[in-house]
Amino acid sequence: MPVATLPKPRTRKKKSAPKRRISPRLLYWLLTALIAFYTVIAAMLLLLRFVDPPFTAVQLERHLDASFHHRAYQKHYHFVPLSAISPNMRRAAIAAEDTRFFQHHGFDWKQMGQAVEQDLEEGRKRGASTITQQLDRNLFLSTNPNLIRKAFELSIVPLTELILSKNRILELYLNVIEWGPGIYGCDAAARRYYGIPAASLSRDQAINLAEVLPAPLHWKPGQKPAYGARIDTRMRQLGW
Repeated sequence: MPVATLPKPRTRKKKSAPKRRISPRLLYWLLTALIAFYTVIAAMLLLLRFVDPPFTAVQLERHLDASFHHRAYQKHYHFVPLSAISPNMRRAAIAAEDTRFFQHHGFDWKQMGQAVEQDLEEGRKRGASTITQQLDRNLFLSTNPNLIRKAFELSIVPLTELILSKNRILELYLNVIEWGPGIYGCDAAARRYYGIPAASLSRDQAINLAEVLPAPLHWKPGQKPAYGARIDTRMRQLGW
């Protein structure tokens, strides 16, 4: 008699997980939000050609942070024209933060390359943000270091360089960046640390103030003499 064979059990094919796709409606709203964001930024930059900012995003961030943690907060912010800022201060800030400020268009690719090489060799992060990048961060974004903020920062820079002149960028930068807790701008810093207006800053005083720029909430003028000596050397190399 022939031996009966049992039928092979049917194997169920595993259903592949459905691919997630961004819905057209969500994509539409994302694009609309991005267009609206850059339209507002462009409009604000056009306004900043003629109007001095009454406050910045970083100033608002510091105020909210102090309120949330129940800390005392007092803002010192006095906007002055570039002509009322000592040439020593202008030169020291450029030498400290962006020696090729007047040569590049918002991004210093040479400095970025050197920073990457140094990161790989020394295993530490080195900042390579230009004055324009720092200005955009202070005006519109925050100090919170993350990739999303960095992406927005990089995308705003071309608009800033297109709409504002170099002198206006430098003027805004020197007036809005932090120089200590609650201290914004070089005039407020000059009055706080030396009791004089920004127009009267000497070369040494300007260099001491420029030392603070990498870490304004932690450093004070004259606290980093080695860094100050490097700033002085750069100024001399630039013919200042």
